[in-house]
Amino acid sequence: MRTLLCLALLGVAFSAQAENCVIDLKADDQMKFDQAEVTVSPTCKTVQIKLAHTGKLPVAAMGHNVVIAATGDIQAVGMDGQKAGAAAAYVAADDKRVIAHTPLVGGGESTTASFPGSALKAGGDYSFFCSFPGHWAIMKGKLSVK
Repeated sequence: MRTLLCLALLGVAFSAQAENCVIDLKADDQMKFDQAEVTVSPTCKTVQIKLAHTGKLPVAAMGHNVVIAATGDIQAVGMDGQKAGAAAAYVAADDKRVIAHTPLVGGGESTTASFPGSALKAGGDYSFFCSFPGHWAIMKGKLSVK
């Protein structure tokens, strides 16, 4: 009986450690993220986005950010972000379709952002992408909540 109780407690401890609440991405000068899909737990109170730009080009030439939105909204968010301009990190102010985004970074720089985990629903259709002009069409990936 004690053995079963110990195993059960170990299982609970392991599952608590397995909760994934960090989206950790690298981007380069070839307009690519290092991952095509990331997964976060639906139990996260806060989700953190980490972005490291591993390239060498400056932010004005090859800036990258990470934007989280419903997959169906990528194009519209990207187009509206382009109108918003670089000063707004190519994300329109108060865009309700944007769940979260990081600032823009250039080669050798990194950034982070956080958002409430409650903004994502298990089984939802979400994507991450870079909203720098022209990047959002190819520089994107799937965000799963499970």
